[in-house]
Amino acid sequence: MERVVVIGNSGGGKSTLARRLAARLALPCHEIDAILWGLGWVPTLVEAYEAEHDRLIAGDRWIIEGLGRRESVPRRLRRATDIVLIDLPLWRHFQLAAERQIAWATGKLPHPPGGLGDMPPTESLFRTIDEVDREWMPVIRDETSRCATAGATVHRIQSLDALNAF
Repeated sequence: MERVVVIGNSGGGKSTLARRLAARLALPCHEIDAILWGLGWVPTLVEAYEAEHDRLIAGDRWIIEGLGRRESVPRRLRRATDIVLIDLPLWRHFQLAAERQIAWATGKLPHPPGGLGDMPPTESLFRTIDEVDREWMPVIRDETSRCATAGATVHRIQSLDALNAF
């Protein structure tokens, strides 16, 4: 595992898994949320995001986790040697995201996404989870399959047990 993409819908455990893999494999870990969002969950400029994204994926060894901008996903997946697709049922993403929101609101979230201090509005987060499931995930699954055909190793995780075992 040299260049690893950990991708999937919000609340699925991407960041936690990526941090654990990075420690085990001695790879630098990059959160897409850190380059996508500014303070107050305001998106960064497209040009700034694209430049930093392209700089990260140009490296030889890394783990990059998160979704980011939709148009950047295929480039990231194609550059990966390994793809970890967290593809849990939609209800599970809502459950885990709600648990994360509660932990965040009560000051018990050790690693806020992207290092951002402010919790995202729950309604917006849930709308995003629904949109990603309907509009992004079919495309991500297809692109992941193409990458597997081209030689990338793909790990599709569809349950919490599989996530914990991985």
